[in-house]
Amino acid sequence: MGAVTLLVGDLDAMTRFYREVVTLDVISAEGDTVTLGRRGRPLVILRHSPALRHAPHGSAGLFHTAILFETQAALATALASVVQHAPHTFTGSADHLVSQAFYLTDPEGNGIELYWDRDRTAWSWTHGQVEMDTLYLDPNAFLHEHLNPAAASAVDASAEARIGHVHLSVGDVATAHEFYVNQLGFDQTATLGSRALFVSAGGYHHHMAMNVWKSQGAGPRMPALGLGQVDLVLPTRDAIGELTERLDHFGAAIRDDGQTLSFTDPWNNELRATLAASPS
Repeated sequence: MGAVTLLVGDLDAMTRFYREVVTLDVISAEGDTVTLGRRGRPLVILRHSPALRHAPHGSAGLFHTAILFETQAALATALASVVQHAPHTFTGSADHLVSQAFYLTDPEGNGIELYWDRDRTAWSWTHGQVEMDTLYLDPNAFLHEHLNPAAASAVDASAEARIGHVHLSVGDVATAHEFYVNQLGFDQTATLGSRALFVSAGGYHHHMAMNVWKSQGAGPRMPALGLGQVDLVLPTRDAIGELTERLDHFGAAIRDDGQTLSFTDPWNNELRATLAASPS
């Protein structure tokens, strides 16, 4: 997964939140766009869009952006920053068996998940489906066990982080399955009946998810604050070519500038396929 672009009403406030609370670094700030991430890797791109308004309740769009930390210590440092700077934004926590996760909401209502993965050898698979659950996770106990006091007031700049997955609100799961699995080619890794779908590539527990928990029956999105674009990073040009052929086969409207492939899902969520950067 690549960066997630958010269309925001207050660029300064949102930049401050993702820098101070979520503990991302400002990589660049050019005009109406601020890019934040870690170690030069863009994770969240904020694009100032003051003419837009919030979408109506129940609309499709972003459920949350999930930022994956390499270690529990790095996750604990980020969680401590949430507690210190914006405890009112914290919305919950859970042990999902494959991961440990903490949830919050940014000042413009966009969901965020901060999480750490257990080793893949600890994941349980049955007939191609990964076992996940939502078990109680005590945030105070997690901090007590994993927080490095020396890092509690200063982010470890060497700690890697990336977009682990992106979770969308959609109108119905069957349509999401048709688009994300049958058309794009993701593997289904889990479902919650007709309420949620989890998909991935390469044996991950999920790179994307779609649910109807707050958006059952939602139609295509109109321009609004919130999700601007989700970047999908493909490993080779052949993979981008294969995706182009798949989308062409299904009659999808695509925009190909020679470097990236842009298209929308059935709810007008914008996706962009890009080529992975060559190792330096």
